[in-house]
Formats: sequence, C-alpha cells, structure tokens
Amino acid sequence: MAVIEVSDMTKEFQLGQFHTLKTGVQNLMRRVSGRAVEGPRLFQALRDIGFSVEAGEVVGVIGSNGAGKSTLLKILSGITTPTRGTARVNGRVAPLIEVGAGLHHELTGRENIFLNASILGVSHRRIEKLVDPILEFAEIKPFADTPVKKYSSGMKVRLGFAIATNIEADILIVDEVLAVGDIAFQRKCFDKMEDLILKQKKTVLLVSHNIRQVQRICTRVLLFEDGRLLADGPTQEVCQTFFEKSDQEIYDREAAHGGGFQIVNGFELLSLSMHSPDGRRLTRVRVNEPVNIRIHYRNTDALDQPKFGIGVHTSDFLYLTTYDSRHEIQMETVEPGEHEAVCHITRLPFTPGVYSLRLGVSSGGVEKTIFYGENLLNFQVVGEERFRNVAGSEGLILLDAKWQQLA
Repeated sequence: MAVIEVSDMTKEFQLGQFHTLKTGVQNLMRRVSGRAVEGPRLFQALRDIGFSVEAGEVVGVIGSNGAGKSTLLKILSGITTPTRGTARVNGRVAPLIEVGAGLHHELTGRENIFLNASILGVSHRRIEKLVDPILEFAEIKPFADTPVKKYSSGMKVRLGFAIATNIEADILIVDEVLAVGDIAFQRKCFDKMEDLILKQKKTVLLVSHNIRQVQRICTRVLLFEDGRLLADGPTQEVCQTFFEKSDQEIYDREAAHGGGFQIVNGFELLSLSMHSPDGRRLTRVRVNEPVNIRIHYRNTDALDQPKFGIGVHTSDFLYLTTYDSRHEIQMETVEPGEHEAVCHITRLPFTPGVYSLRLGVSSGGVEKTIFYGENLLNFQVVGEERFRNVAGSEGLILLDAKWQQLA
C-alpha cells in the first residue's frame, strides 16, 4: 500500500518583490495604454515530479544544493503546497525538517512534548507515557520544567529529535538531522533510526548530503537535479550515478581552475604532480597501478631534516590515508633553493572515483609545521566494473588479498 503518492507535481516560487496595490495600478495603466504587463518572475523548485512510497520503505533523497530536496519534504510535511499536481500522504507524519524549530521557547521542555505530540494527534494519556522516555533520550530530564529559551542549542536539537522519533508516527520525514549533538548522541540517533526502520518498520524519507549514511540506511534512493527527478531505483545503483556525476563535476572544475600556491614560512610549493613509473604525468590512474608523487618546492631558509607527509582524501573530505617520509628515510638538511622530493607508491588501492592529495611539511626536531594544504591535486581512479560494484557497496579501499576454497 502506498503511503506517499506524488503525481505530476510542480512547485514554483515568485522571485523578487510581491505584487502590491501600487504594482497592480501600474499594470492596469499598462493595459490601458497597450503596453506589455510586467508579470511575476517564477522559479521552478520542482518540475513534474512523480513517485510513490510503500509502507515500510526507507527512501533516500539526494542531489546537489538547489536540487529541490528540501522543497519536496516541506510539501510532504504540509508546510507548503504544490503549485500544480498532487502530493498525497496517508498516515501520521513526524517531520524532522529543522530539529528544534517547532519548539515554543516560552514553554518548558515537558510542555513542548505535550504541545508537539498533541498537534500530531497523540492522545493525552499516551503522551503522559511518552514524556519520560523522550526526556531520557534527549538527556535533559533535570531540565524538563525549565523554559526552552534557557536551553543550549544542543539541548534543543536533542529534544526535537527525541520528540519526533518517539511519538509513534507512521512516516518520518528527515532532512539532514542525524548529525545532531556530540558523537555519543549521534551514535544514539543512528541506533534509534535503525530501531525504527528494522524493528518498527516505519516509513522513512531521508534527505542527506552524507551519501554513505544514505547507503547504510536506505533501500531505495531518489536523485534530484535542478528540480527534476533524475533517477529512482536501488540505493547502490543511484548512489553510484550520483558519485560519478559529482566526481566528474569536481574533477572538471578543479582541472579548469588550475594551481598556484602561496609562500608559507619561507616554503613555496611550486608544483605537486602524479606520474607513472616511466615519467608520464597522470591525471587518471587505473586501480592498483603504481604511481609517483613529485613535490617540487622552493625554500628561502634551510630546512633541518624536513619531513613530508602525503595524504589522500575523497571529494567530500573523508580522509583515507597519510604516508610520512620519516617512515622510510631521515632526510638531510636542505639548503635554500629549488628542490624535489618523490613518494613512490607501489600500488594505488582506491576504488574508482575522484580523490585529492594533501601535503604537510615540517622541519626541525620539534617538527615545526611550515606548510599544510588540502585539495592540492585532484586525480581520478578508473577501473573495471567489478571494482565499481565494490566502491558502491563496501568502501573505498581494495585489499591486497586472495580467496581460496579449501573444501
């Protein structure tokens, strides 16, 4: 049974000022004089969207900024209405659009629980049973009868999340709120969401820029681009499409942007480049191929036993690894001038995608950092389809391993 049905839905917003009595009179005068009437400038946040969600489905909604994701959730939550088309929601909805935004600051935490649950149609008797679990989950029980205006921002978001996930709604609509609070509370949020999904079989719509979070939680994904529904299908398949589009956009943008490094502490990075063992400069590398990273620099002061550290991170700044020159050699003092250092990588173990290099340089026995930079060089790893499947479902690193069947 479909609990969410969206059909031929378009949402338009008017740009610029709203029409007033003055603009109405001006348009009337234009009509009388035969001149063109100035119409409103419209922006289509969503364009002819159609999909349905069955009871118990966990659906991710992904896309770049401005794709229409939050507008969709606001329509499904009843905050706004479509300009054309229909959006039907069958069941009690708990929206987590902006955690804590629905709290009344003059009321206490306890009173806010009653207010929010009552709005969603929960009976007074049932709310009384939910109050203590909500306060305990939010970790604010000692402050239950304190006005929310005196809460810290962390207390507010914890209370908002606890209310939305404990009122036994049929449908949860979540917009970028699983990263609330400290690390321990974030872990608690994930556990709660997994309980709602796996044990209670709730229907969930999750908007997130954290694609790995979507891969972990969702069974199906909607990909939006410029207000259009670009893809609707299995999680790994749609996420892989999104990764490939995003990676290519990042790669093309950075390649067009070019280099240019500043002098820091008498150290100037002239170039950071990737090469094949035979010296060819690379921007694309095949999975498991050997590469050399060349660091061409100029120093105005002598470097006392310098240390170079090369690191790799993803396009969304997930740090994967760092390799330090002191793991292998103790470099001699480097006199002022232009120099080059090379890091030989015998096997690049990353799954297909776009990655970036970061570089740190330190000098002296106390390891004084004289240079640090991220996103200094973008490179693309390409490979066979079997590696792409691994990338979509199991991670970013390929182990140097072999399987053997014994019996």
